[in-house]
Amino acid sequence: MAKVFLFVALCVLPALVSATRMVKNPSLVVQGHVYCDRCRAGFETPKSRCVPDATVKLMCSDRKTGKVVYEKEGYTDKAGKYEIVVPEDHWDQICDALLVKSSQPDCATMTPGRERARVILTNYNGIASTTRYANAMGFMADQPEAGCAEMMKMYQEDEEDL
Repeated sequence: MAKVFLFVALCVLPALVSATRMVKNPSLVVQGHVYCDRCRAGFETPKSRCVPDATVKLMCSDRKTGKVVYEKEGYTDKAGKYEIVVPEDHWDQICDALLVKSSQPDCATMTPGRERARVILTNYNGIASTTRYANAMGFMADQPEAGCAEMMKMYQEDEEDL
């Protein structure tokens, strides 16, 4: 009898508590930020700046067919951060945050490889938090800012030390 009680206490009760939590609050929140690469480096640098009012889209596709089954747009705040609330679980789908549009005409070209960020949108993966963090996404300035060449040399010097 003690073994049964121990089994229930260690295995069944935590599963029930976890399931109840998921039913009560199935919503997930995707958070991320968008930057402008002022040096056209292909990654964030000290000269990168946030992009307020950029348009970001969250899109989920069926794993087998590739058909889009969920879309929702969001916008960055003045700090370049966005937050998109997702009311349902997408455990069996592939979901990405995507750049759509920059609010800055001189920084509107999407950085290759930084135009999307994969996110896991399920409560069934053992993550206690309902917040999902997407990798930073970026646009590139039309022209490099003053001082970028010197900064990029610094990155090359650091690389040579490896």
